[in-house]
Amino acid sequence: MGGVYGPKVMLIDMFAGSGGDFLPWDFKRRGGGKLIGTRTWGGLVGGGPGPALMDGGLVNIPTIGFLHPDGYWAIENVGVPPDIEVEWTPKLVIAGHDPQLERAITEILAELEHYDPVKIQEAPPYPTPARN
Repeated sequence: MGGVYGPKVMLIDMFAGSGGDFLPWDFKRRGGGKLIGTRTWGGLVGGGPGPALMDGGLVNIPTIGFLHPDGYWAIENVGVPPDIEVEWTPKLVIAGHDPQLERAITEILAELEHYDPVKIQEAPPYPTPARN
């Protein structure tokens, strides 16, 4: 049986939009784990094709928004905030560090200290087919 058991985190940053906004929102909502990094971009409204322009270009028209299950528009122009704010800077990255990934590893290792592994139940033998 396949599955991803154990503690999880998700890295997010300001470059994540559209599905990169929705996925961390849903990950958090479903109890997947902590969000680490910086607030997402906040561009979740989808566009549909509009009229064609004379030069061959198109106009995109916002047609799809994200309605929160509680009945309000969400994420657009706001983004998804992290549980643990971790900025990365070019100086750190050039020096070979990824502070968000490093913090994620620290969090996972800390959670593993208290993790009670899931017991995978073995399936019983298949029943013997009935004979005529």
